[in-house]
Amino acid sequence: MNEAKNCQWRVARRPEGNVVREDFEYKEIDIPDIQDGEVLLKTLYLNLAPVMRMYMSGESAAGEQSLDIGDVIHGRGVAEIIESKHSDYKEGEIVQGQMGWQTYKASKMTDKEKFRKIPDMGAPYSLGLSLLGMTGLSAYFGYFSHGNPNRGETVVISGAAGGVGSTVVQFAKMLDCYVIGIAGGEEKCNFIESLGCDESIDYKSGDIENRIKEAAPNGIDLYFDNVGGDILSACMENLAMNSRIVHCGSISEYLLDEPFGLKNYTNLRRTNSSLKGFFIYNHLHEIDSAEEQLVRWIKDEKIKSVEHVVDGFMSMPEGLAQLYDGSNHGVALCQVRHCTYSD
Repeated sequence: MNEAKNCQWRVARRPEGNVVREDFEYKEIDIPDIQDGEVLLKTLYLNLAPVMRMYMSGESAAGEQSLDIGDVIHGRGVAEIIESKHSDYKEGEIVQGQMGWQTYKASKMTDKEKFRKIPDMGAPYSLGLSLLGMTGLSAYFGYFSHGNPNRGETVVISGAAGGVGSTVVQFAKMLDCYVIGIAGGEEKCNFIESLGCDESIDYKSGDIENRIKEAAPNGIDLYFDNVGGDILSACMENLAMNSRIVHCGSISEYLLDEPFGLKNYTNLRRTNSSLKGFFIYNHLHEIDSAEEQLVRWIKDEKIKSVEHVVDGFMSMPEGLAQLYDGSNHGVALCQVRHCTYSD
């Protein structure tokens, strides 16, 4: 990475299947000069998320426009303000928001870019992309606002070793729930059990529907869905009365040519249950209060961040590919520069 330039990753071509290096174009341009009302941001961390492949494929998602060939890839980041001509921001402040895959950015800090100052906690700045970022907030609003959880319930979480899933596991254990986590492989199953899962199910072992039935003989009270597809269908066959399904993501379907067709949705009617989707950016007006609660839990050590850190800006293409081959744990992010703690 050239520190004297603004280094960028751009779309070189539309990906087919999982992303490969040839789908990305590396570019170096001049570090931008800022105008009145702008700040110059220096990237510290960048997020890696499945939605980025959707952008590269020409799809519009998460409130962002689709990308053309040659565009800088969308993505959230944590950055330091190194120069400011904006009355609301000072040099040295750390913010999180829409940075894109680049090492510098000139910004007017508009509402569309969704920048927020990261609270000074004496903790890693990477929290701005994990527990205090869209991942932690997705887990928070998905579980508490849309899952309507009750103490002592049976909760099933797919993608339980991922960023959102690993956080929901911890939330459910705070309410003394019986937590069943679904993950891929023995290592990840051991990992989610270390987070508090009472049982783990390896989806790679097959026969998911019967495994869930054995683990939850009285049915699922709350299913937090991060993957969609066959696992969603299997959980739909094991619902308790008045159960809830929170649909947060569907990573199992992102590489499919045709979307998965759910055939057993009528089980919702039979069990008087609900399936509810949500979009984190519809909760922007509530983020301040959610962040305050998350900070309290972090300081009280009731929850911890689970991060899979890719080292170096040049490793980002491979880091994104890992999301689809299942080799990451927790929130995936890239450490662009080694400046990690608040004062």
